[in-house]
Amino acid sequence: MQSASKLARHRGGGGGGCGGSSGPSSSSASSSGVTAAAASSSVAAGSRSRQRHQQQQQQPNAYIWSKLESLLERLQNEDSGVTVRTVKSFMSCQPSCFTGAELCAWLLSNTDADDAQEACHVASMLAAHGYIIPVEGTALAVRNDSSYYRFQTPYLWPSRSPERLDNADYAVYLCKRTLLNKQRLELANYEAENLARLQRMLSHKWELIYLQAEAEAKVDRKQDRLERMVLESQERGFWLLHRPPPGAVVANEVDMRKLCRSKRPVKAANRSASFPIPSGRLSPIESCEPAVRADKLRQALSRSRVKVSKAAESVLAYYQQYSEFDAFIGGGLPDQCQNPWVSDSAEFWESDKRMRDIPGRRVKRWAFSIHELLRDPAGRQEFEKWLVKEVSGENLAFWEACQQLRRLPIGQVAREVQRIYDTFLGPDATEPVNVAGPVAEAVRRRMEGPPDRFAFEVAEEHIFQLMKVDSYNRFLRSDYYKDLLAGC
Repeated sequence: MQSASKLARHRGGGGGGCGGSSGPSSSSASSSGVTAAAASSSVAAGSRSRQRHQQQQQQPNAYIWSKLESLLERLQNEDSGVTVRTVKSFMSCQPSCFTGAELCAWLLSNTDADDAQEACHVASMLAAHGYIIPVEGTALAVRNDSSYYRFQTPYLWPSRSPERLDNADYAVYLCKRTLLNKQRLELANYEAENLARLQRMLSHKWELIYLQAEAEAKVDRKQDRLERMVLESQERGFWLLHRPPPGAVVANEVDMRKLCRSKRPVKAANRSASFPIPSGRLSPIESCEPAVRADKLRQALSRSRVKVSKAAESVLAYYQQYSEFDAFIGGGLPDQCQNPWVSDSAEFWESDKRMRDIPGRRVKRWAFSIHELLRDPAGRQEFEKWLVKEVSGENLAFWEACQQLRRLPIGQVAREVQRIYDTFLGPDATEPVNVAGPVAEAVRRRMEGPPDRFAFEVAEEHIFQLMKVDSYNRFLRSDYYKDLLAGC
């Protein structure tokens, strides 16, 4: 736009010059200058477009994006596409949306989909790549029901987004969410954690990020309410794709070239009969030549396996949590007790083995995780007492029996497996544990075969998760644990 206005002003100046005393020569000179400027600007624009097109073609998902966008153009057609409307209810209004059932019905009648399930799969692919966003929820998938969805604006399509997004943009988005309507745009738990982490990482320019977020929030408040709802939904869908919740599968992170290559049949290696095989023990992953192996090791050392920022963040988090409990860091030492890492004295380790007069630092560490609680003999004993009071002591007894089973000699495994089954899982068990039906069926099938030390692996994991999610949390909130802390 700026170059076009400059070109218009240039032409206006040339026309004024023609009306004066300059003559035809000045008019021809000015017209030739305008032509040269227009040609240079068009060449620059063409080179930029070709460069952008080449960058898009280098993306592993460029082929899928082109197919999905061609389908999306048909979906957004005003005459034959999906009907987009504003849905009004008693207390709310959803602008520019359509239901998942309507989208699946359109795909079933206008594409080669054989059934409703395949049409729903195609719609979910559009959502997984960010072309369709849910009005409510964070799952980038389409359900064949009355759930509402809307189209993503073309500016935020994955094919037009940069390959690497700046963390500052995400920080501005989260900070702006906190400044707007807090009831409707409240941050999720993972978003609040990301905002706190970004605030520590970008502390040197956080003031500029906050000012930018405040300015964008002021602009958003001036817009129409329905238009603002659509823009907020589209922006939220964009960041759901590029900064997904923990555990979400993101389609853009899948390298389609590697995926297609992995599905190709593996060709057998054609080695000649005279292939040299050196004597001695061979390793399938190490080269026989020392020079080749040394080169591979040097290349492995030059590659970064773990991000320095992630490693430093985890080290700092561990240090902050264990600073007053770990003797190696320097904390957690009782009065008049020397640091065992400095004095080479075993007094500190002996104090951790005592079952009486438990220090407060040990009781506090039990609240870190269930592993810390069960690793401490005193913590396991107190947890067992509390479970007996809660009439669920058989869970810990079963888990401990499974742990001891893995360390038994092979001659005693069969007898111990049968004892554990008769005590905890059998039909006439004396101390039955509460396991789900599929888990009990899996254990029964394992018992039909030859007994081994991993026969109760599924039930053991199920009981441990039950203690971790339910019993351990209730133990920390109980008066029993609070009395232990107060007594220490």
